[in-house]
Amino acid sequence: MGNFDVTGYLQRLGLDAEPPGADALRRLHAAHVERVPYEPLEIQLGRTTSLEPAASLARILRGRGGYCYHLNGAFSALLRALGYQVTRHHGGVQGSAADAPNVDRNHLALTVTGLPEDPSATWLVDAGLGDGIHEPLPLREGTYVQGPHTYRLRPSEVAPGGWRFDHDPSGSFTGFDFAPGPAEMADFAEKHAWLSTAPESGFVRVCVLQRRDAAGVDTLRALTLNRHGAKELIESPTAWWTAAADVFGVSPAQFTDEERARLWRQVVAQHEAHTGGEAVVSV
Repeated sequence: MGNFDVTGYLQRLGLDAEPPGADALRRLHAAHVERVPYEPLEIQLGRTTSLEPAASLARILRGRGGYCYHLNGAFSALLRALGYQVTRHHGGVQGSAADAPNVDRNHLALTVTGLPEDPSATWLVDAGLGDGIHEPLPLREGTYVQGPHTYRLRPSEVAPGGWRFDHDPSGSFTGFDFAPGPAEMADFAEKHAWLSTAPESGFVRVCVLQRRDAAGVDTLRALTLNRHGAKELIESPTAWWTAAADVFGVSPAQFTDEERARLWRQVVAQHEAHTGGEAVVSV
């Protein structure tokens, strides 16, 4: 894997190397979504990011995260290095019921096959959805419960031979579809550039940090810290960065004073745009 630091990655996840298996895969997946945050701070700061898994891993090893291309890109490379049979797929996430199902490559989906317990089985693996699955799901039609969320898997209606994941109604998106064939990281470059820079992109419009654990999801959307309806309005930059560090593991020491000030101005503006100009205390 060249400069892909498998040992460092496992240390970041708090795990030891072990042979591929269903239980080992569950441990890797759970540790990843619990420890590596879903966060768009590079986008919020106007910085471009590489799709190369090694570059994504370098940021993860610094205590940061990313979004699906970074998180699933790096995670799939780790799984391959550990001996798993991983396939990357073109996916399409829909943010609301108003969005038609599609596979527009705004999501990198992953599947794993060939586990020794059942070599013929396929597993849906996804560490890049923010408030998505906590552990892998068997790629079989049905309903699955993890923590407070109930998911559904079914054949895709827009990607022949592919699959559809329906999120819990309380989730931050409605679901995603993915195509059956393999994808390369370069296939997502054009969409990644759009998601990172377009004024219409959700990653540009609103700063959202998320972290999944066995019992649920923590979300920081602009100034609102939310855990399943228990909401707290963050009213100062100090409190915002304390939440970023304590809840999501993103240390303010990763950023300059100027960058922290810029991010604070942006999340205040995003909150005020959402609330129609309601003032926020800024200390």
